[in-house]
Amino acid sequence: MAAVAELTDRAQNWASTMAGRPHAALRLAHADSTAAVAPPRERQREEREARQNDQLAEGATPALGAGNRATDEAPDPYRTCFERDRDRILHSSAFRRLAGKTQVFVFPDDHQRTRLTHALEVAQVARAVAATLRLNTDLVEAIALGHDCGHGPGGHASEDALDPYVAEGYDHAVWGADVVLSPLNLCVETLDGIRNHSWSRPAPRTPEGEVVSWADRIAYVCHDFEDATQAGLVTADDLPALVQARCGPSRRTQLASFIASMVQATAATGQIGMLEAEAEALAEFRRFNYHHIYLRPSSVEQGERVITLLRALVEHFAERPDRLPTHWGDRGAEPSSEVALRQAVTYVGGMTDRFACEVAGELLGFGVDRFPRGFDIRR
Repeated sequence: MAAVAELTDRAQNWASTMAGRPHAALRLAHADSTAAVAPPRERQREEREARQNDQLAEGATPALGAGNRATDEAPDPYRTCFERDRDRILHSSAFRRLAGKTQVFVFPDDHQRTRLTHALEVAQVARAVAATLRLNTDLVEAIALGHDCGHGPGGHASEDALDPYVAEGYDHAVWGADVVLSPLNLCVETLDGIRNHSWSRPAPRTPEGEVVSWADRIAYVCHDFEDATQAGLVTADDLPALVQARCGPSRRTQLASFIASMVQATAATGQIGMLEAEAEALAEFRRFNYHHIYLRPSSVEQGERVITLLRALVEHFAERPDRLPTHWGDRGAEPSSEVALRQAVTYVGGMTDRFACEVAGELLGFGVDRFPRGFDIRR
């Protein structure tokens, strides 16, 4: 009681809510709660799936009859299979770690994107398109939230760093679906959309996957430019005239133009795509970003530092699998074996930017001069 007496009035008021508010046979969150709804009927999921099926456009991916997973599971009584996938990804450690992984700027400031905020913006753009086209928005969200979970620390440089150690090559889309998210036992449609969201990959098998492929490019082109503008690397006046004329100077007008163009193109043709004018502007926008943001000399130098650091970590753990965390991987694997190498890639690829630098400092003796710029060695 003495400890409680020392609490502030605010803390005591908060502590008093721990048990909720008794009311008849249940507890309420608020003393004055009045919200009430009709109780759910039995077989709620089946009813929702049937209603959704009636509302989806022809060609959309229904949850009804889906739910094929590598390991069979009983259906959830309330959620559709794609809602479960979305929730599993959202609660996964792989998704949480995206908060500490580079989008464009390594160790971004408070206002710049990370891989996690990028994934959220892709989900918003994809849902805006999918809802208008009457596609399955739950599947779209699941694919969008999971699409970059295969990225390693340090942005796309991690793919160059890890590629030599993977027989089939390190592609963040494939690695995310087949390795990182494999323990979640996701539906085949979700995994297909994640595996094939990159334009260099085969087309996704669902229109929802196609929407996420477009939403990914739309989101990163627009928000990477906004981040670079705030960082003082470019200005809105630097944008090519074609982009300014067709999409405007701000992220808001650009997103609105690209989303509307996708909806109009699909309405006119029945295929997921973008009208020629806006598609040309998007391509020119992306080309501008590559030359002025992604391939600027300081960015290339950062990438080289990332590659050196990650390769050193992979080789360290491949040669010393016993140094992996006790709860992770096969610590008894033969050093430098194929198993040891693959689990080293999996472990290092899952690291956040900061953790990778800290481990390199502790185990490999890397100094601040070898880290990507912006890393604060102090804990």
